[in-house]
Amino acid sequence: MALRKTGAFSLAGRTAVITGAASGIGAATARTFASAGANLALAWYPADGHDIQPVLRDVESAGAKAVTQEVDVRSPDDIDRVVTRAADTFKSVDIVVANAGIARIEPRPEEVTDAEWGLIMDVNLNGVWRCFRAAIPHMRAQRYGRLLTTTSVSGPIQAWVQHTSYAASKAAIVGLVNSLAVELGPAGITVNAVAPGVVESPQSLDPINSLGPAGVAAQAGLVPVGRVGTPDDVAHAFQYLASEEAGYVNGIVLIVDGGRWLAGSD
Repeated sequence: MALRKTGAFSLAGRTAVITGAASGIGAATARTFASAGANLALAWYPADGHDIQPVLRDVESAGAKAVTQEVDVRSPDDIDRVVTRAADTFKSVDIVVANAGIARIEPRPEEVTDAEWGLIMDVNLNGVWRCFRAAIPHMRAQRYGRLLTTTSVSGPIQAWVQHTSYAASKAAIVGLVNSLAVELGPAGITVNAVAPGVVESPQSLDPINSLGPAGVAAQAGLVPVGRVGTPDDVAHAFQYLASEEAGYVNGIVLIVDGGRWLAGSD
């Protein structure tokens, strides 16, 4: 049998919508997808304080075509606009990476208000659903799609104390992925999630709502591979799941944590 030469996990000619694209995992995914040949619609939230322009310069330097859009994932209209813009500009919507998310510290769970709980759910869970919902009609029409999202090891497989709403939102994403994978598979659409462990990013380095620099550094000795993750580690996982080679991978949560959760507690 003759072997077919291919570029590893090429995304050439595909169009990807990525939320949270101005920093961390989202920015790394945008750069990785650009290097793999994808067209990009980069959704970012200016209130986070991160600038999309360096990411845009990098992806265009890699030869990618890209548009940017200010998006609050709590707004269905914002999400519909960026997905429609991707479809109008590039004539398809092949991949969604619903990555935008937030974490807030909750010292005492009984003191968490409905508004505080609702904010985490609206961004981390409902935002994913809104992205998927907006893209599904385009993917059904072309009988091809990759719906991808960022969950976490916190929630689906382990606890994160003082972050109950975050853990609950990330665990709920797994249920969403599982159900949609079965429902949309016959339409040529696969649905998967990546569950990062500790990744050095603006979110994890936040000393108020997350681990902070010292906390992130302390985790390195607990990880079997001897380091914490980078945004690129997660971006490469997304590239695989977004590719045609992953066409038989559906409804999984791909853990990217260096083996940390298998090692147990310190």
